[in-house]
Amino acid sequence: MSTAPTVLLPVDGHRVRLYSTEFTVDPHNVYRKMREQFGSLVPVELAPGVPATLVIGYRTALRILNDPDRFPVDPRTWEASVPPDCPVLPVFRWRPNASRNSGAAHERLRQATTAAVEAVDLHGVIAVVGRTAVPLINGFCAEGSADLVSQYAFPLVYTVVNTLLGCPPEISAKAASATASVFDAARAADGERAFEDAVRELIEYKRGRPGTDLTTSLLGHPARLSEEEILHQVLSFYGVGMEPVQRLISNALRLMLTDERFGGGIVGGSLSTRDAIDEVLFSDPPLPNACVAYPRRPVLMDDVWLPAHQPVVISLAGCNDDPEIVAGEHAGNRAHLAWGAGPHACPAKSLGYLIAQCAIDQLLDALPDLQPAVAVSELTWRPGPMHRTLTELPVTFEPSPPLRVV
Repeated sequence: MSTAPTVLLPVDGHRVRLYSTEFTVDPHNVYRKMREQFGSLVPVELAPGVPATLVIGYRTALRILNDPDRFPVDPRTWEASVPPDCPVLPVFRWRPNASRNSGAAHERLRQATTAAVEAVDLHGVIAVVGRTAVPLINGFCAEGSADLVSQYAFPLVYTVVNTLLGCPPEISAKAASATASVFDAARAADGERAFEDAVRELIEYKRGRPGTDLTTSLLGHPARLSEEEILHQVLSFYGVGMEPVQRLISNALRLMLTDERFGGGIVGGSLSTRDAIDEVLFSDPPLPNACVAYPRRPVLMDDVWLPAHQPVVISLAGCNDDPEIVAGEHAGNRAHLAWGAGPHACPAKSLGYLIAQCAIDQLLDALPDLQPAVAVSELTWRPGPMHRTLTELPVTFEPSPPLRVV
């Protein structure tokens, strides 16, 4: 039993800024400093004036993730306490989807989401990834250079997710235009509205033209989701399917191209693509700090009082780096928390693994001599604590003729 004194988290005292440049450049070093100073629970600021507690203890995280009664994920009480221009509000705000609800509401929405995912034909997904990858590779294979983020990972995942949702090209084009606006700060709000409009159009399209896709599955589920609930489940599929899987592919490719352990392993056959993906899910998961809970009342955890209705953010990356569970090489070890845990664990884990692995294998089979075009130290990461993704991944290779389209 711990004999450490009980500590009340400081309200106006020191908090670690998760929006700092230091955190963007080297989060692992920041996690180590946090652990030395605070232990498993860290007082942080998500944005200026927005306090939270960051969980970087693996076993502590599991206790919280598996205790939805004391740690529900519904943010509405917290949301009412922050100003409407709070920088993290668009990411954290309540939505009528499974990831932002608890109890019976969560169970009902989760059943519909899980059923839709489980109905996906995984063999068909392999074919979709192949059909998508070949023209993308053909678009740059004769050039001898490419950016694997903008020219491969992002467009591939975007096309695959649209296919899984049954989205026709004309609606997909509208969604793509809206997505570009979301990343432009001046037009972000307009971009979000345009994206929602495109998704509403997709839902209406699938009502009249049902198929074997995620959207049709949601529309036909016995839970009889409302129009808004269906909209937000589809938006969730876009949210967790596009950016995180694209990041997973990019981060795994970076590792395989720059880390000599994987470079030698790939050539010699001792390490697989799946091993590289799991290494990334340990060290640089696509959503490093995305699981958030809001205690209903003050909770004593690891000798620290967690305030009621204040965000408790599970740092999947920080927990994966916990010395209690880290033991050398990660090859073959899938004990990481990158997919979450408990009732809110990602239901599409197998689908995410499959898309990432097929995309990487397709690329490496086509261009086995890929080399990074810049030093590892010159690669840059997009700022922000909620994601871990490269801005670009430039590579060079021996120019080759286009692949045959089957």
